[in-house]
Amino acid sequence: MAARRCEFRFYGELNDFLPPRLRRSGIALEFDGAPSVKDRIESLGVPHTEVDLIVVDGEPVTFDHRLAGDERVAVYPTFQSLDLGDIRRLRPRLPETRFVLDVHLGRLARYLRLLGFDSSYDDARSDDDLLRLSRNENRVLLTRDVGLLERAALVHGGYVHETDPRRQLREVLDRFRLQERIDPLTRCARCNGLIGPATPAAVRGRVPGGVWREQHRFSRCHDCGQVYWPGGHVDRLRARLAEFGIWF
Repeated sequence: MAARRCEFRFYGELNDFLPPRLRRSGIALEFDGAPSVKDRIESLGVPHTEVDLIVVDGEPVTFDHRLAGDERVAVYPTFQSLDLGDIRRLRPRLPETRFVLDVHLGRLARYLRLLGFDSSYDDARSDDDLLRLSRNENRVLLTRDVGLLERAALVHGGYVHETDPRRQLREVLDRFRLQERIDPLTRCARCNGLIGPATPAAVRGRVPGGVWREQHRFSRCHDCGQVYWPGGHVDRLRARLAEFGIWF
């Protein structure tokens, strides 16, 4: 039986995963049998977690759509500002956006926690640990490891294109439309636990004596006990993030 052929075209940042010679052009793919469109997309190095919409001959399809040959396939990345309703449901929607980050994204995890986002991070976790946590707790796995995103067991993931932690934060806020959900200084930057008010008497001996005498407002992590208080560090954080258009 002669090989069949389809033409694929990738849009936006999905081109970053393709070899330079194939970017922003029609790609003719030959195949035998009736492979799924997901299989052909990932054969080109594009992780399924980065795809938000697939259109075959003008009709939206899901990942398990089988190719027959001679189709034109358009593959789109996450839309940051456009809500396409049901046609973009290539994966189940999460009830809330929570994250688990791989071992290379520790500073991004800290920034996300400081802005109030539930962000699980442990630099001792293996890839299998990350996948298990993502599935069991319905967390989006953030990583710069394309191979990890191509694992079949992963449902919700996101490739982080930027390398600077503040730019990474801006990228994640945009991709998942989180700017309006920022709730700063409500999670512990150290352990991700929730922070609540604490009386001066409750934190005496846990903070420097000068701080205890001068400050009247304290908060403490419910999980690890880390104590926080107002100070110049908050203003410095605001200034650092404002450089990238992030305000709170």
